[in-house]
Amino acid sequence: MDSYKPKPLLNKTELKQIKRSRTRVHGQKVITDDVKKLKSLSVTPDLPEEELVNYYKEPIWIEYYIPRESRFAYEIKYLYVYLVNSEARPAPMDSILREAVAKDQFVDLVDIARLHPEKEKLIRTSYTNSWPFFESISNGFKQYQQTKDPYYLRVPLYHTENLMKREPSLSTLEFTGNFFIHNLNWLIRRMNRGGKEFSLEDETISVLIKRRNEYWEKKNLPADEDFDLFAALFYEQAFPNRGLEEIEAAELLDED
Repeated sequence: MDSYKPKPLLNKTELKQIKRSRTRVHGQKVITDDVKKLKSLSVTPDLPEEELVNYYKEPIWIEYYIPRESRFAYEIKYLYVYLVNSEARPAPMDSILREAVAKDQFVDLVDIARLHPEKEKLIRTSYTNSWPFFESISNGFKQYQQTKDPYYLRVPLYHTENLMKREPSLSTLEFTGNFFIHNLNWLIRRMNRGGKEFSLEDETISVLIKRRNEYWEKKNLPADEDFDLFAALFYEQAFPNRGLEEIEAAELLDED
């Protein structure tokens, strides 16, 4: 099954590097006086417009120094994260997820419980304290089906990213499979197609980046330097102190 929670972003060596100089990741400057490099970063991927719906777009603040004017300048560009589809475990497991991926359908857990009464107890027991959120998701999804207005997908999107932090549950392990990542991607794509502005939590974006990087490595795809630099900027801005406590503890041990 897919991993829901962010994995460590950097190893200890890389974190030590950031602690000593808050400007470099993998040897590349994050906040830099290389104005040409920052200005050359692509604002959008070189893709057809219809393909951009398959990316999550996150604004990134770019800071660079202008020597001639002795001042810092700021600019907003965007990190585009490719949405990697969920993969179901081998049959007969994850039949719900497998069908949803194959048909590009949203997994409405309320409907799943109704259509599979033999699994309703398992589902409801797994989500005793959060069932009202799934009912809210279901209501929003049904309003979208009736109106085709992605406005009604905002609440399902934010509930989905909140609920996925509590996974896995017995229901996902034994019956549905990890439909949360699938639903998250499905909702992002529909919001993109509808031209609606929205934003995700930093931890959710971190999950999407990790999934994208793992996919790139698995498929042996060529490196994208612009993406790597934008991702480094994102991590620097979203998690400026992540892992520093562990580093300080390790340095104390080294001194001993």
